[in-house]
Amino acid sequence: MPAIVLIGAQWGDEGKGKATDHLGDRVDYVVKFNGGNNAGHTVVVGDEKYALHLLPSGILSPGVVPVIANGVVVDIEVLFEELDALAARGVDVSRLRVSANAHVITHYHRTLDKVTERFLGKRQIGTTGRGIGPTYADKINRVGIRIQDLFDENILRQKIEGALHQKNHLLVKIYNRRAIEVDEIMQELLQFAERLRPMVDDTALLLHRALDEGKTVLFEAGQATMLDVDHGTYPFVTSSNATSGGAATGSGVAPNRFERVIGVVKAYTTRVGSGPFPTELFDESGDFLRNNGGEFGTTTGRPRRCGWYDAPIARYSARINGVTDFVLTKLDVLTGLETIPVCVAYEVDGVRVDEMPVSQSDFHHAEPIYEEFPGWSEDITGARRFEDLPKNAQDYVIALEKMSGSRISLIGVGPGRDEIVVRHSLTD
Repeated sequence: MPAIVLIGAQWGDEGKGKATDHLGDRVDYVVKFNGGNNAGHTVVVGDEKYALHLLPSGILSPGVVPVIANGVVVDIEVLFEELDALAARGVDVSRLRVSANAHVITHYHRTLDKVTERFLGKRQIGTTGRGIGPTYADKINRVGIRIQDLFDENILRQKIEGALHQKNHLLVKIYNRRAIEVDEIMQELLQFAERLRPMVDDTALLLHRALDEGKTVLFEAGQATMLDVDHGTYPFVTSSNATSGGAATGSGVAPNRFERVIGVVKAYTTRVGSGPFPTELFDESGDFLRNNGGEFGTTTGRPRRCGWYDAPIARYSARINGVTDFVLTKLDVLTGLETIPVCVAYEVDGVRVDEMPVSQSDFHHAEPIYEEFPGWSEDITGARRFEDLPKNAQDYVIALEKMSGSRISLIGVGPGRDEIVVRHSLTD
């Protein structure tokens, strides 16, 4: 099992950090291959809770080498804030490696992100305003700044001048904001250069050598399948590829090295920001899921939109990613419900649709078709074997497995590191 990809199979916030942490003692490297500090993992270790945004969650596992690969966009100030906060709590952060080819988020990216979103008005995407989209846009437009550029001041200045020549026209003439000075950005970035230098590496080569040596490498997606820029609910998506295919382009590791894809799903569904969400609840059931599940963003603190489990989305994710195993999280949140609805299909213009509609417009207007399952009232946080779960909880998991396109191997029954039921090994 040298190379494993871990992805979110819904709209994010599924609990990928918990799955990574569970694999920690069997993994040698954990690689973040997309996104930036616009998403977060919450990992609970004993009585300690860690909220990670830019760093791979494997940084909490002793002996694991955490890697920020080329597909990530890096806010260097946020990077060092997170590293310093973890170091202050006794976490060893010295093993971190950062790709020389990763792109850098600057002040002008964050500014453009915020003013552009406000300019959209009712058509807002729901961006976090952290500069992720504009940085990826610069990458594609070939005017981006990479980590390696910080170590050549002449190149860095030329790139900033080229980027600001266009962006200042936009900021001043369209958005009525002040122009940004080249020296301002130079100072912002160069203050971190020497501290960053020892962490920078040819991470693609590093990972190839690790795999050749028989090391186990876990590739950890930020965001999730339904937010993938190509395969998600476009345009209400992130700006990178959060699916398993993104692990190859985002790390420089060839796709034939990947042998297992783990998809993480909640026992219900959530999303943040704008966009279609067929099972979204606007009643006391939605409040129940939000409050019991602590459904508030790790990065933004925004209340998450909540709804019932959507089996067509899980099947879609299983196909897109080649999921070999699902990790089902937050089953404990459903404790106390008399019945639990599950979306098994949609109705679009009076016609039943069993899979994700091809048209975004159809998906936006899709009405969920539900099948209801009996709930349970017993506390399940102490369960460690599948047989320890109440019969109705077992039946619920088995039903989701049949609908979702792959086996459910792990089940989260609480927020703690050890509050998990293992049905099948993720490394066999």
